[in-house]
Amino acid sequence: MEFIIVTGLSGAGKSRVVTALEDIGYYCVDNMPPKLLPKFAELCIQSEENLSRVAIVVDVRGGQTFGALFDALTSIRQMGSNYKILFLDCDDQVLARRYKETRRQHPLVSAGINNVQDAIAAERELLKTLFDRADYLINTSFLSPSQLKERITELFLGSATQAMMVQCLSFGFKYGYPSEADLVFDVRCFPNPFYEPELKNKTGLDKDVRDFVMETDEVRGFKKRLYEFMDYMLPLYRNEGKSQLVIAIGCTGGKHRSVALAEALRCHISQAGYRTMVNHRDIGKI
Repeated sequence: MEFIIVTGLSGAGKSRVVTALEDIGYYCVDNMPPKLLPKFAELCIQSEENLSRVAIVVDVRGGQTFGALFDALTSIRQMGSNYKILFLDCDDQVLARRYKETRRQHPLVSAGINNVQDAIAAERELLKTLFDRADYLINTSFLSPSQLKERITELFLGSATQAMMVQCLSFGFKYGYPSEADLVFDVRCFPNPFYEPELKNKTGLDKDVRDFVMETDEVRGFKKRLYEFMDYMLPLYRNEGKSQLVIAIGCTGGKHRSVALAEALRCHISQAGYRTMVNHRDIGKI
């Protein structure tokens, strides 16, 4: 039995994640009171319908019952079933804008908090322990609905109990730091194709940009040391039981250097036998 506990900030995209998980074969339940989790898990285990992949959304909409979540998760583990926590994060200003655009009310506003900003801050504090314990962390601030669905599909299409998934993420510092990253490498110190007229409007996915980036002595030295570092660290993360490792590589705009190096790193890690995915967060931004 594979349980995914989907949680995170209100407005971060949990409903879209549930839809994506249903599309790849998960039985999904939204807004389940935490006290019902152990009984529900027991029913799933005993079910004749082969409910082997189950996703349950648990969040602050449960009100006072939300505090019972950790006792419930302990009970599930005592039954001999495993679970993973998927946490959806999002920047405060993006969440506030989403609430303004949709005209929906934050769950904690109805519970007596005066405004959306205060509600988001209070919810973040309530969810801090879950954030710290999350097996999978996705920040949806810069993801389109299709990108979020693609991320979920790549992450869970196989069994979540398989080997660690390594995500190589390229980004532009000018668009914000990726809060979901476990490791961040700043490559703004390397020669920038942006200042080459014939390369400016291309990306690190184009061969001539990739050659420009990779064929400098600085990048050759960086790649050698980066690969050695990852070859040493990845088994340690895997043995520690980490389900997802996010390695972010950032340049100024997220179109050239970071993209080329993220692709190269993904290829190297994949050749070592790890499940990998690559995401170029800012490649389409102007």
